[in-house]
Amino acid sequence: MFESISFQVTLPASDIERAKAWYEATLGLQPAEEGEFGAAWYDTGGVRFMLYESEFAGTNKATAASLTAPDFDGAMELLRTRGAVFDHVEFGEFKTVDGVLALPDGRKAAWVKDSEGNILSITSG
Repeated sequence: MFESISFQVTLPASDIERAKAWYEATLGLQPAEEGEFGAAWYDTGGVRFMLYESEFAGTNKATAASLTAPDFDGAMELLRTRGAVFDHVEFGEFKTVDGVLALPDGRKAAWVKDSEGNILSITSG
């Protein structure tokens, strides 16, 4: 029944204009569409996500959205030059080194908060 539905990521922002500025300056994304109350929809990598204004932005303590970067190291370098600060994360014996977690299968992962406190993960492809 649900095989044909599509999911959309929604990320809250306590200051929608600040959030849009962060997504443009840090991730290089422009809204594909904007709606009432300042909501903005972004299309990237075949996925659509929406930023919307909410007083509850940044209250989720878990990953809100994940991004996959085919050139992980290049993406990390670019994001750092744009001011991104990556979180230190520990999963048992695994922990980030310089913001990067080396996974047992050889992939890499990192976590960063957007301007609103939403946690985004970045993983290698």
